[in-house]
Amino acid sequence: MRTRSLRLVVSSVGLAATTLIATAVPAQAAPDGAPPSTRPVLAPVLSATDRLAREVADALADPTVRHRVVPAVAAGPVDLLTARLDAGADRAARTVNQAVLTAKGLPAATGSVLRLRLGHRDMAAALGRGEIPLVAAASTDDAPTGVVGHDPAGGQVLLDPVRLPERPVLVVEVDVAKAMGRGLAQVRQELAAQGLSGVTPTLSAQSGYWATKVTAIRLNDDQEPWIKGAAEIFNVVGGFGLDGKPTVSIVEMPYLDYAGTTYYPNQLLVHFNNYKYNLADVVMWEDDGDTNYRDLAKALITALLTVVDYGTYTPLVNAIIDAMPASWWTDDPDYVDSWYTLSTGSSGRLNGAAANGWMDVVPYWVQQL
Repeated sequence: MRTRSLRLVVSSVGLAATTLIATAVPAQAAPDGAPPSTRPVLAPVLSATDRLAREVADALADPTVRHRVVPAVAAGPVDLLTARLDAGADRAARTVNQAVLTAKGLPAATGSVLRLRLGHRDMAAALGRGEIPLVAAASTDDAPTGVVGHDPAGGQVLLDPVRLPERPVLVVEVDVAKAMGRGLAQVRQELAAQGLSGVTPTLSAQSGYWATKVTAIRLNDDQEPWIKGAAEIFNVVGGFGLDGKPTVSIVEMPYLDYAGTTYYPNQLLVHFNNYKYNLADVVMWEDDGDTNYRDLAKALITALLTVVDYGTYTPLVNAIIDAMPASWWTDDPDYVDSWYTLSTGSSGRLNGAAANGWMDVVPYWVQQL
């Protein structure tokens, strides 16, 4: 798997994820049974995956399990619900998977969203030499102060989140790409049920319509913790429908793998044929593994239902941001950036309002076949 790590800067108008690290990992990892004041307080997703990481480490103490599982993980991420570790770890994986689905607002039908992957490709050589790996949970924080690795021999090791550890590490993480696909489908469904979702683009009487095409895009480059897993990007594109009601569409950017890299997608971002006004807004998000999609849908619906069409265009970005729960403003934001009032004539480089990225756009005429 290609790591899609993105260190995203928070602006004062940032949206934040629903599951967070409430306090930083202490300077030294506290042993089991330590007083609560000396142990880190973890939020739902990280708390659950950290418990599972401990179970996985215990299972890897068995050489038979280790010799079967470790080479598989070195070759690529392994689904933890089918990894066949041992009875305890397999049972824990099922329990934790359900806890993660609940924390992310996903239905049980989503299935497995837990994976075990190699912490960094440079660790493969050490595994090949037979070194016994630590097991850690992928952080949902963009700036963790420490990473707790569970040792199959027992105990914990505190790892530097920036400097790659000498010992190989296997990472328990959420399969963000799968979870986001299911989650956004749910968001679209709930928005459509309220009449707030952009309909499938239709051609106008002129046998076509104007759209905004992204020809290049780049997010700012910042030092990223090695433990971070896949970061998936999607956009909430909003405007006023032909009926005067606010409407949004969800546009994914699965190619946006790395910060500090320029991409040339030639992707249509805004379709203007179903908008009353010649203007639309874009809010970009990142899922680090902790986004609750049910809460996202509720927040968007709450925001959009309060917007009134007064006969002139009103930007929707502020309404969406203002509707977010207060807990989404803490520690680990999933808000990336926003672009106000794109029009059919928008062209050239557009810097984000949060100064965290830019995109080059051009008008594009979608013509009937």
